[in-house]
Amino acid sequence: MTNPAEAADLPGRPRAAVPGGPATERATCVLAPNPSAMTLDGTNTWLLSEPGSDLAVVVDPGPLDEGHLRAVVAAAEAAGKRIALALLTHGHHDHADGAVRLSGLTGAPVRAVDPALRAGGGGGLAAGDVITTGGLDLRVVPTPGHTADSVSFHLPADRALLTGDTVLGRGTTVVAHPDGRLGDYLDSLRRLRTLTVDEDVRTILPAHGPVLDDAKGVLEYYLAHRAKRLAQVETAVEAGHRSPQDVVAHVYADVDRAVWPAAELSVRAQLDYLGEHGLI
Repeated sequence: MTNPAEAADLPGRPRAAVPGGPATERATCVLAPNPSAMTLDGTNTWLLSEPGSDLAVVVDPGPLDEGHLRAVVAAAEAAGKRIALALLTHGHHDHADGAVRLSGLTGAPVRAVDPALRAGGGGGLAAGDVITTGGLDLRVVPTPGHTADSVSFHLPADRALLTGDTVLGRGTTVVAHPDGRLGDYLDSLRRLRTLTVDEDVRTILPAHGPVLDDAKGVLEYYLAHRAKRLAQVETAVEAGHRSPQDVVAHVYADVDRAVWPAAELSVRAQLDYLGEHGLI
C-alpha cells in the first residue's frame, strides 16, 4: 500500500487507502475479488446515489461473481436504496460479465454502448446523454481508445469523472489493439482534460486502483506519458526493432514482464498510429 507521503508525489495524487467504501458524497466503491497484474486491486464497482434518494445506479457491475454481485446489492440495501439502473463503461469481462446477473437480482436495466451488452430493456449510451435517476445527474462522455465502446461518466455534483479503464488509479492503461486506437485515445484524454478546466472536475473514480484527487494532473501526465512512449516506439523502429514483440522488449524493458502481452497491444496501436501519420 502506498503511504500518504508517497501518494502526494504520484500522478493524480492517489488516495493511500485500497478502494472500498465511500469515495465522494454520492459515490461508494464495492471492490470485486479479482485482483491481478491487469486489474490491480480488482474491479471498482461504483454505487452512485443522490443524498436522500432511495434509488441507486451501479457503474461496472464487474465479473460474474455471485458473492460480489450480492455484496453490491447488500451495500445498496444497507444504505436504504434500491438499484434502479446499471451502466457499463465498456465491455471487457472484468467490468461487464456480471451485468446480466445483477439485472436478474435487482430488475435494473443495463445500458451500454454495445447493444450486445444491454439487458433488462436498457438502452444505449451516446454523447450528450444525461442520465437522471432519483435526482442523480450523470452525463455520458464518449472516451473511445482503450476500446471502441469506452465511455466515461461525469458526475457534476461531486466534480468527479468515472473513467472505467480510460484512466486508472495506478499506472497507465492499455490501448487494446485492434479495437482500441491510439488517435481516439489521445482525443479522449484531451476531452477529459477539458472537463477539468471547463467543469472544474477534480476527482477521478477509476475502475481499477485508488481514487485520484488531482484529475487535471493525472490527465496531463497520461498525455505526456503517451507522447514519450510514442517517441520511444518511433526510435526503436528506426533502430531496427520491427516486430511488436521486439519493440516491447526494447521499450518496456523496465516494466513487469507479466504485463508485456498487454503492452504489445499498445505497441501495435502505436505502430498503426505512426504508420497512419507517415512517421515510420
